[in-house]
Amino acid sequence: MTTADDLFTEESASPVVQSVALSHLSIELGHLYMEDFRAGEARLREHFRRVAPWAQAAVDQATALVGPRRTPRISTCFLIDDYFTRFSSPPEVVGALVAAAGSAGLEIDYVARESGCARAGDVDLATLVQEHLVDEPAEGVNGGRPPATESGWLSNGERSPAATVSAMSGPSRWRPPRQSAVQNHSIFVDVELWSGPAEDRLWSCPFLAAVWQLQRLGLLRHLGRPVAEPVPVADPAALSADWDEMPAIIQLNPRAAALRAYRTFTPLDSRFLPIELAVRTILGQVWIEPAVDGQVSGRARSEGLELPAEPVGRISYAFL
Repeated sequence: MTTADDLFTEESASPVVQSVALSHLSIELGHLYMEDFRAGEARLREHFRRVAPWAQAAVDQATALVGPRRTPRISTCFLIDDYFTRFSSPPEVVGALVAAAGSAGLEIDYVARESGCARAGDVDLATLVQEHLVDEPAEGVNGGRPPATESGWLSNGERSPAATVSAMSGPSRWRPPRQSAVQNHSIFVDVELWSGPAEDRLWSCPFLAAVWQLQRLGLLRHLGRPVAEPVPVADPAALSADWDEMPAIIQLNPRAAALRAYRTFTPLDSRFLPIELAVRTILGQVWIEPAVDGQVSGRARSEGLELPAEPVGRISYAFL
């Protein structure tokens, strides 16, 4: 017979959780897709012109939050989609981004590759996050729907059951989908996390964006260690022409505050609204290692800041 006293874990089996540098706020200045880049320099300049006032508003808000006696630590970042499509080359793309941002008075501190949200070096980041998904069974679920880790679909409630016909009773009565944490009326969301077989999995855009948010919030660890630490790059022109040889995250500004932060802010075109709804649905069902979250929350409290208990509450947007 085994008792609770017989169960133990060797200290070496529990890796020490390494801390990361944390800013007060991470401002994402945008995402770049192939069609945006091919639209030319004018499109990029227009993007940053629209984003600039919102970025300044976020800076002002962070300044007020930390108080008049402190200077807020704020960093900026930009995400490039090299996962679903490969276009141009890192030197040309990053150089164009830096120039266009500068025309609007903005500086990009960090540039990240979307492929780096799927895999960073030897770490399969997407799978790491997928293994931390926690299904929340809706009331009355009969097990007919497989868990998200098997199906590749994640919902925030219970979908309508498939219609069935019985020879004795006729067709079953339709029931609407229902959100788990409903307030008056349901907003049901069903998100595809990936497609394809496990050995050749194609992660969805919302899932990779969820990984990116966890990275920015300083909540990702592999065996206790941070993943995809930014690599300093003094000159974008010195980057390799091969996307696979570009680090997952590069640091362009040597004086920049930390990439990771207590809170994130992202001004986005309204076309991204459905994706970000899916991102929030995913993040609401990701189990965060208590030691990691406790470390981040404790650091914030030591600076007089209280973070929302749920990481999704630390994320904000402006849809343009």
